[in-house]
Amino acid sequence: MDELRLAAGKAADLMADHLAGIGEEPVWRPVPEADRLWLTGQDLPDAGRGLEELLQDVRSRVLRYPMGNGHPRFFGWVNSPPNPAGVLIEPLAAALNPSCAGGEHAGPLLERTVVRWLADLVGFPHRPGGGLLTSGASMATIICLATARQQAALRDGWDAREEGLAGHAPLVLYVSAEGHSCLRKAAELLGLGARGVRTVPVDGSYRMDVAVLRTMIAEDVAAGLRPFCVAASAGTVNSGAVDPLDEIADVAEQHGLWFHIDGAYGALGVLADGAAPTFAGMARADSLALDPHKWLGVPVGCGCALLRDPSQARAAFSLVPSYLIDDNADELGWFSEYGPEQTRPFRALKTWATMSHLGREGIVRLVDRTTRLARALGAMVEESADFELMAPVTTSITAFRHRPAAARDLDALNRALPAAVQRRGNVFLTGTRLGGEDALRACVLSPDTTEDDLALLLHEIRTAAKELVR
Repeated sequence: MDELRLAAGKAADLMADHLAGIGEEPVWRPVPEADRLWLTGQDLPDAGRGLEELLQDVRSRVLRYPMGNGHPRFFGWVNSPPNPAGVLIEPLAAALNPSCAGGEHAGPLLERTVVRWLADLVGFPHRPGGGLLTSGASMATIICLATARQQAALRDGWDAREEGLAGHAPLVLYVSAEGHSCLRKAAELLGLGARGVRTVPVDGSYRMDVAVLRTMIAEDVAAGLRPFCVAASAGTVNSGAVDPLDEIADVAEQHGLWFHIDGAYGALGVLADGAAPTFAGMARADSLALDPHKWLGVPVGCGCALLRDPSQARAAFSLVPSYLIDDNADELGWFSEYGPEQTRPFRALKTWATMSHLGREGIVRLVDRTTRLARALGAMVEESADFELMAPVTTSITAFRHRPAAARDLDALNRALPAAVQRRGNVFLTGTRLGGEDALRACVLSPDTTEDDLALLLHEIRTAAKELVR
């Protein structure tokens, strides 16, 4: 233990130095060939290596090449900087190293509190046991859609777990054209196939078109198909758009469909000043997926599946072999009865630490600040003759397009710009396609980002564009 104690102190210093100095380093740098070969081509050592020697490798070969998301000028994808409380506490979860499948110990008990806190934050109705932490929203989505599939089958008088899907009317899931790819992946894994997913067009603000949704459901019913679920977005990754949740909830209720909301990134946006009306209807969902490791900054990976009725998820997943029967368990049973994971890590500890460290006021302040910055960037774009705003700024994502007079092919330019900006190392930007056009998108999640960083972002885009055009 002496070696561990000494190395742990050095690891703490290394961690603190990394986080303290990250803003002075390039946001991203390419990995030189020598270090790339070391990272990808090592042989397993014959003899074990000392802890301090391992730290030296991490210092020189790993920390030098971050993804970039700890930096205040990282605007890519939806990846937040880690909250320091989560960073501090996560090694203690590893020290305990429990399986949080269930049982009478700190892990599962603390998870009950964390899930309740998350539900309360976004205003989702929470019954005890009505949710569980997952590796991320992709797994949360699988849990929610599998629950929806089983409920649809039971309502029709059959059991999808026992019988499979063959011989029954094909199940149909409705997803916005701007819906996240995890929805389609979940549908494929659950046996619906790509043909079981209907893509609903969006309006001019990239929100699901509810009138078209109604028409598609009616057509599918007439064709002998079985609509069972509609999945809406509370904050898309392309533009941050929030679907008309209340209207979609009405359609789901009218047709007896499960109403799922993908709020992985955006559900916490409801906390921003004046945002509540945009998210009206979120409390009517049967299930909601969200990611504490996005806007909250909980170290990756921690997602959450919230369910209005926990017994429905249990009906979709519970399978308790004899060696796991626990006579001390309460009426809720084990977390492993509500999803596919049996051995489950202690995700709740870092999530509890992060949320406790921020407090409700700090969480609201973080969401409100980053949303305001995204709107400020949107205003800068609209005030600039060589930029074009591509979508309304609803959450903390600004989708826009560079339109310099010298560019002949705007799609080609905007498609090339993210990599060109990244290579310069001063800011990190990613792209997408909106309305059939290549676009840029900046997602603001860091509490340390400033308006000066936004101005630098536009400057770097202009500079990189001049090099590309030239």
